[in-house]
Amino acid sequence: MKQLVQAFYRRLDWSNFQNFAGWVIEEGIRLQQIPAPTFQEQARAAYVAARFREQQLQEVHIDAQHNVYGLLPGAQRSVPGLLVTAHTDTVFAADTPLTIRREGEQIYGPGLGDNSMGVAGLIGLVTFLREESIQPACDIWFVATTCEEGLGDLKGMRAACDALQKRFGAVINLEGLAYGHIYHAGIAVHRLHITAQADGGHSWLHFGRASAVHGIVALAAQICRLTPPASPRTTYNIGMVEGGHGINAIATDAGLWLDLRSEQQPELFKLRDRVLLLVKQQESTDLRFKVEVVGDRPAGYLSARHSLVQGALAALEQEGLRGSLETGSTDANVPLSAGIPAITVGITRGGNAHRLDEYIETRPVAEGMRQLITLTLAAARAQADQADTSAAD
Repeated sequence: MKQLVQAFYRRLDWSNFQNFAGWVIEEGIRLQQIPAPTFQEQARAAYVAARFREQQLQEVHIDAQHNVYGLLPGAQRSVPGLLVTAHTDTVFAADTPLTIRREGEQIYGPGLGDNSMGVAGLIGLVTFLREESIQPACDIWFVATTCEEGLGDLKGMRAACDALQKRFGAVINLEGLAYGHIYHAGIAVHRLHITAQADGGHSWLHFGRASAVHGIVALAAQICRLTPPASPRTTYNIGMVEGGHGINAIATDAGLWLDLRSEQQPELFKLRDRVLLLVKQQESTDLRFKVEVVGDRPAGYLSARHSLVQGALAALEQEGLRGSLETGSTDANVPLSAGIPAITVGITRGGNAHRLDEYIETRPVAEGMRQLITLTLAAARAQADQADTSAAD
C-alpha cells in the first residue's frame, strides 16, 4: 500500500491545490451554517445531496435515517468497493448561534471542526476526483451519515452498512479535527439512563420519606467511587443529572445519564454489572429504579500492520508527518465490529470540540486533503488488486 500511496502522490497535479484547500474551508463554513443537531440533519443532508448531484455521482439518494449516498463507479465494477463516510450531525441545538470568527490562521465556530470539515472533506474528495476526471480502480461509495453524536448511537452508519452490505470491502471515515491521527480501533461504549421513583411529599411534614433525588445522588456517589482498570483503559462519566420539582418537595422522580467506555468489551460488561449491582443495593420498597440502555456502540480492532493502516501512515509521510495510531468511538466502530477493515482520518487540526469556541486551523487543510485523496485512490487500487488476486487463486 505504501508504494501505491507514493505513486499516486507523484502522479497527481497539486499545482493549484492551495486554492482548492481554501474552497474546502469555505465549504466547511457553508455546512456549519446549516444547523444539524442529532436527529435533525435533514437540511444539511439536502445540501450534501445537491453537491453530490452537481458532481454527477450515481445513485444519489437520502434514506429514512437522512443518510446521503452517492456512487462514483470504478474501473472494476464487480469487486467490493470502498466506502468513504463523514457524519453530518453536531452536538449543538438548532437555535445555537453559528457565528464565525477568524483570527489569523484559526477560524472559530461551533460544529465547524466536528464535523463540518469532515463533510467538507468528503465533498472535496468527490469534487477533486470528478474535476480531474479520475476514475478509481473500484467503486467508491460516498455516504454522509447521521446520528453519530450523543444518543444517535451510530444509527446512520448502521443503516448505511446494512443498505450497502457486500458492495464495499473497506471504509475510510472522516473527522474534521483528526489530522495526523489514524483511528484503527473502536472502543466499546455502553450508555445508561438510570431513573428513580419515590412517593414524595412535603420537605417538612414528610421528612424521612424516600426521595428520588436523594436516591440518585447516593447512587452517583457510589458510582464515582468505582475504580476501573487503567489497562485495558476503561472509563465512566455521569454526564447529566435531572429530577425534582421544587426545593421544598421530596422528589418523586430523578435520573442520571451514564456513559461507560472500554477498550475491550468484556471489561465494559464488568463495569456495567458493577453499576447494576449498585442500583440493586440502593433499591427499597419506597425507592424504585429503572435502567434503560440508550446507547451501545460495538468495539472493533484493525491491526496496525493492516495495509489500510499502513497506507494511511504512508499518506501522512508524504506530508512530512509521522502519524499516530489511536483508539476512539467513531462511525468506524460499526464496520470494525463486523470484521470490515475501517479507519478514521482527519482533514485538519483544531480544538475545543463540542464547545461554542470550537476552532479549526486553516494551514493543515491542504495537507489533510492531499492525504485523503492519495489514501482513497491507493485503497481503491488495493481493493481491486485484492479481488484480482482472489480470482486468480
